Amino acid sequence: MATPSGTRTSVSTHILDTSLGRPAAGVSVELSVRRRADAAWAAHAVSRTDADGRCKDLPALPEGTAHARVRFEVEPYLVRAGHTPFFPEAVVVFAVERGEHYHVPLLLNPFGYSVYRGS
Repeated sequence: MATPSGTRTSVSTHILDTSLGRPAAGVSVELSVRRRADAAWAAHAVSRTDADGRCKDLPALPEGTAHARVRFEVEPYLVRAGHTPFFPEAVVVFAVERGEHYHVPLLLNPFGYSVYRGS
């Protein structure tokens, strides 16, 4: 939903397989939201990374979202890439402020991952 200034609270992501030095294509991604820390999560969107490892179709977050959660289902990708995965999924939870854009890149390898707030 648009804020009074016309900006939207949005989320984007991409995944880089750091063991191969290339984007991770075909990874299922689920975006969930909640209004308070003690509230239940509500599914908001599902997507799949493209050939560049990006999800370009995630919708703006609902007005009043306090936290967002991105769940990356990485095990099928890692198996296809010839890895023996340790983590079947990577989950990132972060606080949300109205009108901000959150780019959440995932740097992935078979035995670990890291995330950061990008631009």
